[in-house]
Amino acid sequence: MILNMTIIFSGNDYKYEIEAIVKLFFPATSFDFLYDEVNGEGDIFIIRRKIGKKFSYLYAYARLGNKFKQLAEKCENSIRNYENFCEQSLCKSLFLCLKELTGITPAWGTLTGIRPVKRVNLMIDEGKAKEEIFNQLNEKFFVTNEKMELAYHTAITQRPFLKTSSSSFSLYVSIPFCPTRCSYCSFVSHSIESAKKLMPDYIKKLCEEIKITAEIAQKLNLTLDTIYFGGGTPTSVEAGQLDEIMCAVSDSFNLSKLREYTVEAGRADTITAEKLAVIKQNKATRISINPQTMSNSVLKAIGRNHTAEQTIAAYELARSLGFDNINMDLIAGLPTDNVTGFMQTVDEIIHLNPENITVHTLSLKRSSTLFQDCDEVKKNPVGEMISYAGKRLVESGYNPYYLYRQKNTLGNLENVGYAKSGFESLYNIYIMEEMQTILAVGAAASTKLVNTDISDIRRIYNYKFPYEYIDRFDQLMQKKTEIFDFYKYSEANNI
Repeated sequence: MILNMTIIFSGNDYKYEIEAIVKLFFPATSFDFLYDEVNGEGDIFIIRRKIGKKFSYLYAYARLGNKFKQLAEKCENSIRNYENFCEQSLCKSLFLCLKELTGITPAWGTLTGIRPVKRVNLMIDEGKAKEEIFNQLNEKFFVTNEKMELAYHTAITQRPFLKTSSSSFSLYVSIPFCPTRCSYCSFVSHSIESAKKLMPDYIKKLCEEIKITAEIAQKLNLTLDTIYFGGGTPTSVEAGQLDEIMCAVSDSFNLSKLREYTVEAGRADTITAEKLAVIKQNKATRISINPQTMSNSVLKAIGRNHTAEQTIAAYELARSLGFDNINMDLIAGLPTDNVTGFMQTVDEIIHLNPENITVHTLSLKRSSTLFQDCDEVKKNPVGEMISYAGKRLVESGYNPYYLYRQKNTLGNLENVGYAKSGFESLYNIYIMEEMQTILAVGAAASTKLVNTDISDIRRIYNYKFPYEYIDRFDQLMQKKTEIFDFYKYSEANNI
């Protein structure tokens, strides 16, 4: 059952941040938003600012059932960064009200952004010591010691990789097809069966976009640094089709300066010796083989048509073919999973000894089939699962190197990539810390143009669905001129 609550704003419109604070305590919740009202029915939250001649009075009120809590604060109207102060004060007060009423203590406190490590890196750049950083995160945002340690450890691990050339970029290639759709998935991906007739035209257009994008990069004198094939599941396509796409990349781009080339092999039921050979022959340096869980009953519950044994077989096959940089993804909080089962999954994956292990927390996405029936899933003790994974991985020689958060994540928790030293994925660091331009091709791909010198970031979105991508391809290619516009603007405004 999806909860429905009411948030009332009076004298302000801090909708985005206030909604994010409430969702820390009530994920997968729908809200009614009212303005300049004084009362509401049921569970309500009132966020009020009353501006006087010299002072502003800030009130946060929460009512859940027959319990209520209110906190108030005042500030001078002339205070520096007045709007920001009011918003942060009201968020903080509402957080404390909900913490008392619910008994829940979100581990990341009032930090609602997806990149908490970026904040830590900025403080390190300012010369702040670890103790000072921790004091600020705790006093200002109520972050727990465990998460402060995680964020700081991640920042220290990734710092040697953060400096990039302004002329370097990464390439993302989208292959939005999967054998079946997992219950938790919100990606724009299509089952092979339903999308088979689209594949030839999709691959033809994708290869054409790859060529056009390479020509743009060449005209702008950009240097290709990393490549990432994602989806969907790139190995859903046939070996010959995958070879066609990868050859289009090598024929179009100069790969002489390439430092990393990742292909998400993904699900065990799509991995064959022929496809792995194609990946190897096209000089990819890193692959993902993603079990999500090593419990066969949980795999069945989420709609995956493979077993844990097939995952192990795919992993061993990749090793036998010479792959020496393998990532494996896990998800904490999956339907029907429990703490014991998740711990066993973590231990089994560590025993396999891949170079990278990425631990995700289940996120309840509105476009997933799981979202509409998520009451039981929300009870999962994901905090215990995530804590166990982090502790075991660090003990086993893996360091956290990138971290991000999503909306509606169980327990307000995080996704973390762990790696053995020397195997940190550059692409993952760059896209999460927004340190490098990502030129993206294919349906649902998102180009991210980055100029770190002037803190400028712009995005260009491709059409989401393969049929739309195919039908409106010429129109989509016209949008590529925005890449030239960005670099001209950046060049004109660089100091």
